[in-house]
Amino acid sequence: MQTTATAPLVQLTGVCKAFGPLRVLEDIDLDVARGEKVCLIGPSGSGKTTLLRCVNHLEQPTAGHVYVEGKLFGERQVNGRYLPLRDAELARMRSTIGMVFQTFNLFPHLTALQNVSIGPVKVLRQSRGEAEALGLELLAKVGLAEKRNVYPEQLSGGQRQRVAIARALAMRPRLMLFDEATSALDPELVGEVLNVMRQLAIEGMTMLIVTHEMGFAEEISDRVVFMDKGRIVEVNGPHELFRRPQHARTQSFLSAVLQKKPFQ
Repeated sequence: MQTTATAPLVQLTGVCKAFGPLRVLEDIDLDVARGEKVCLIGPSGSGKTTLLRCVNHLEQPTAGHVYVEGKLFGERQVNGRYLPLRDAELARMRSTIGMVFQTFNLFPHLTALQNVSIGPVKVLRQSRGEAEALGLELLAKVGLAEKRNVYPEQLSGGQRQRVAIARALAMRPRLMLFDEATSALDPELVGEVLNVMRQLAIEGMTMLIVTHEMGFAEEISDRVVFMDKGRIVEVNGPHELFRRPQHARTQSFLSAVLQKKPFQ
């Protein structure tokens, strides 16, 4: 492997994932550079979410390996064998990666501020005062400072997802994973979440994003990865992939999704 200084921030090599006889990922090779924004697109069931979950070992790959900053992630190598990390070791390693899910997964009995600050207190061992100061800063960042004492049930879906983003950022991650962060939202609420993600991109956050928002993917991405049937079919810059896709499967997918005439 490359040294930490020269390695991509994230590197997947030969990653496969099977659930019993069902093979969900096949031989995935993918690098993500520091500061890069990579969007994963493709039909439902193509393996996008599973790939994302393999990055931080919410799903352990059946084969292949994940490296973060040049270091093996979620495993250790002993006498030529790869062994999974113990839960506590994995949790510490995973704390450096933020993940935002389709559903918000907020603690319903905690206020917005408490949801954001609990991770730094419990995991990073920050003082409550320090964690709450950071939490207020991050709630302001996502436009929700005035909602700091409000419980999740009193927030709209878009507001809850913005709290979830602030919660992930509170752990000071080196990488943010977004798994269809807007798919559970009413259409009029999608924009407020995408705006927060746009700002993170402008600030240089490394992001790996599963999305069905094709316009957003074209706008924000450094590269777009099209997946189908558990494989990476095509990778290119956003303008090239959306305007001049090379693979027939990419062409047919985009023609259907964007409701355009078939690519020539």
